[in-house]
Amino acid sequence: MTKKVIIYTDGACSGNPGPGGWGAVLQYNQHVKKLKGGAKETTNNRMELMAAINALKALKHSCNVELHTDSKYLKDGLTKWINSWKKNGWKTANKRPVKNAELWRQLDEEVKRHNIDWHWVKGHAGNELNEIADKLANQGMQPFKNED
Repeated sequence: MTKKVIIYTDGACSGNPGPGGWGAVLQYNQHVKKLKGGAKETTNNRMELMAAINALKALKHSCNVELHTDSKYLKDGLTKWINSWKKNGWKTANKRPVKNAELWRQLDEEVKRHNIDWHWVKGHAGNELNEIADKLANQGMQPFKNED
């Protein structure tokens, strides 16, 4: 029987680019795992991708995943754009290189291991697990925000 895992991810950035963080909440039955991290010089979109990559990497086995994100960039990238990017040699419809292609490739590899339903949620709208993911992303950014 394949496990069903609910994941909420979020990315944050102070300046864009600037110090950033990512957060993820994974829930399986009553078990909850919280993950966070960050980078000194990054973008919000990169942090959104890192949240999803790290959340999926944390799963030890193939799972049925409900992945919730407040990033249309992340959701649309995986559900609408990525197949065209791959077919076009990681170029956009305008023949430009796909931004963050190395992260999209990593995410694509992680996605292959699971059966994922992607869900967009409105950010900062009181959804408890989304708010926790947001808090974790901001915590992940803090060590990089305080560097000079």
